[in-house]
Amino acid sequence: MHSEIRASRAFDSVLVANRGEIALRVFRTAQAMGLRTVAVYSEADAGMPHARGADAAVCIGPAAAAKSYLDIGRLIDAAQRTGAQAVHPGYGFLSESAAFARACADAGLVFIGPSPAAIADMGDKARAKQIMAGCGVPCISGYDGAEQDEATLAREAARIGWPVMVKAIAGGGGKGLRRVDAPHQLPEALRAARSEALKAFGNGAVMLEKAILNPRHIEVQVFGDSLGNVIYLGDRDCSIQRRHQKVIEEAPAPGLSDELRARMGAAAVRAALAVRYEGAGTVEFMLDAQGEFHFLEMNTRLQVEHPVTEMCTGLDLVEWQIRVARGEPLPMQQRDVMLQGHAIEARVYAEDPAANFLPQTGRLTIWRPPQGAGLRVDSALAVGAQVSTHYDPMIAKLVAHGPDRETARLRLLRAIDGFAIGGLRHNLSFLRRCASNPAFAAAALDTGFIDREAPALACAEYPSRTLIAVAAAMVQSHAAEGIAPELRHWHSRPGRPQPLSLRCRAMQVRLRVGASGQSFELNDDEGSLRVELLDHVGDLLSVRVDGLDLALHAAWSGDELDLVHGTDGWRFAEVSAAPASTTQTQCTRVTAPMPGHVVEVRYADGAQVQAGDVVLVLEAMKMEHQIEAPASGRIRQLAAVTGQQVGMRQALFEVDAETAAHTVEATA
Repeated sequence: MHSEIRASRAFDSVLVANRGEIALRVFRTAQAMGLRTVAVYSEADAGMPHARGADAAVCIGPAAAAKSYLDIGRLIDAAQRTGAQAVHPGYGFLSESAAFARACADAGLVFIGPSPAAIADMGDKARAKQIMAGCGVPCISGYDGAEQDEATLAREAARIGWPVMVKAIAGGGGKGLRRVDAPHQLPEALRAARSEALKAFGNGAVMLEKAILNPRHIEVQVFGDSLGNVIYLGDRDCSIQRRHQKVIEEAPAPGLSDELRARMGAAAVRAALAVRYEGAGTVEFMLDAQGEFHFLEMNTRLQVEHPVTEMCTGLDLVEWQIRVARGEPLPMQQRDVMLQGHAIEARVYAEDPAANFLPQTGRLTIWRPPQGAGLRVDSALAVGAQVSTHYDPMIAKLVAHGPDRETARLRLLRAIDGFAIGGLRHNLSFLRRCASNPAFAAAALDTGFIDREAPALACAEYPSRTLIAVAAAMVQSHAAEGIAPELRHWHSRPGRPQPLSLRCRAMQVRLRVGASGQSFELNDDEGSLRVELLDHVGDLLSVRVDGLDLALHAAWSGDELDLVHGTDGWRFAEVSAAPASTTQTQCTRVTAPMPGHVVEVRYADGAQVQAGDVVLVLEAMKMEHQIEAPASGRIRQLAAVTGQQVGMRQALFEVDAETAAHTVEATA
């Protein structure tokens, strides 16, 4: 192994061309190495933690990523204005853009990543498969030709055999990817994949591959330097996915034989050597039921899930990236790589599992990440931060490490239970159900896990009766604030319970509340509950419900109450009137489930639709969401037009059905 350092690559300041937790992650290591750091932020991110976490910061444009984090010219200008000598791309955005890497080099900046040629070769999935086949890495059969017309693709799909995967040639992260089980599904899959890929990567070309049903998704972490050395740092299992996006990852991949690990590692090294790879990269494989692995793609960047590898190796992969970018050799050889224990990462998303995982937005009123042995939390949020539709919905990563998989799993569950988030819906409850599922505990992992276990993973759509009672007591107490103590809860007819109506999501419930100081008697259709408000300091709330002491988190956002207990968080508001039932009725007026951009409207006003027909397509948080008709009938009051930006719960259209008109928030 060589030891010289290329002086021409020396640098002492780094701009991170990214946002959020990965920006803070890179700052942490760079600053520990004595480097000066520069942050960039959009107008929407002004005041966010990553914008304050560096030695200098530059606003690079409006909220839209295309005009800020994806604008190469603005990023290069920011580096030059602040005197940064190197650029770390993080992940997402321009991290796998050969054009960005080339622009950095042209501007005299060191790009902390592979060469533009390696990024281009691996970024084009068709080209990547050809290179892999040439160096003996097993590949999935398919079609990666230049002919992109629908007739050719239909013919090739039939030749490959159903089901097939439609894959965007550029990009990754589950975008531009669709499974097609029958010929009639192909046109819509092509349209959606091309549209998503064009918006995300600027390239709408696709390829076809034979779909391997319910495989395991195994990836190998590789590292190369400028001197021609490449090693691998173990493997990871990323099989727990939803819509082709990873949810839970772990290292090492459980249940693999030493022989299979060695073969996959050797194949990953061959892949990296074939493109003279420098820096951190990941070679992803699909492992079929017969134990054979097939090349899926190579990610030419640091992965979201890199912490599980760091916790098992004890290495800082960002430090390695910086050293390799300076021209230094790899810090160790293959024989020196040692793995200790097991690590599992869970991605916390701003999404609503009870509403088909629709992305969520909002201002955080409660944010308390967990702490504990063997635990790491990567995030970049704080109370008051606004989660918007402009960027990816991942808001944190929980990583647990232990001497064995079961210890890591139990620590992860404890961490999930200890994470309090208020102000928007999230997937903590879903993550807990996944990690506590018997199949997951037994490491019975494949990409079909979430679909197969869906009934067991379903999350509550509404709060429990106990939490409703606590919310009612809090609302009643809040209403009495500012009133003289002797007059609080006064009524002309003492002892008479007062009516109170609460709304939570689409549910409205009516109760009667009697109060005496901070003790409340609540009556509903099922009987009565006594709630005592014991203490409320900051967002920490102590209550006693029918003699049982509970610890919760509570915070007010105007007149709305965010209440968090365990993994669930709910927002309550008092309403002037409500039905005496908690049931929800099927409605015919459809509103936007999130702020977003209307990319397609498929029906005109007055058109006849069937329940489930896709009326329009809404783009939010870098993904397309199909808005369906909730009932059969005619489209009325169509308020959405292509190109329009719509807000949360903004009216989109109505379906004139036989039932009485009501309002629903669309699901996608």
